[in-house]
Amino acid sequence: QVQVVESGGGLVQAGGSLKLSCAASASIFRISTIGWYRQAPGKQRELVANIRSGGRINYADSAKGRFTISRDNAKNTVCLQMNSLKPEDTGVYYCNVKWGATAEYEKWGQGTQVTVSS
Repeated sequence: QVQVVESGGGLVQAGGSLKLSCAASASIFRISTIGWYRQAPGKQRELVANIRSGGRINYADSAKGRFTISRDNAKNTVCLQMNSLKPEDTGVYYCNVKWGATAEYEKWGQGTQVTVSS
C-alpha cells in the first residue's frame, strides 16, 4: 500500500521560513509527480508547486521567488523550502503523489498546518 507522510509544519512569523517534507513509498516514488497543495480556511485546495519524475518543476505565481521544491530519489522525499512567508500562506499543506501512464493513480498525505502570523 502506498504511503505518503508529511512533516515540518508549524507557526512562524511573517518573513520567516519553514521547510516541509513529504516521504512516499519507494515502490512508486521515482515514477511519480509529487506536489504540494495548500488549503486556506474557507478556500479551495490549490497547487503550490510540483515536481515531475524527470525533475521538471512548476510553481504557482504566489510561490515563485519564495518557495523551492526539490526531490531526493535516494531518500524518497520531496521538500518544500518556504522563505519570506506571508500571512496569506497560512493553511493546511498537503502532499500529493501521482503515478501511472496518465497519472491515473494518486495518494494524498494527511496534511500539515502552516500558520504565519503578522
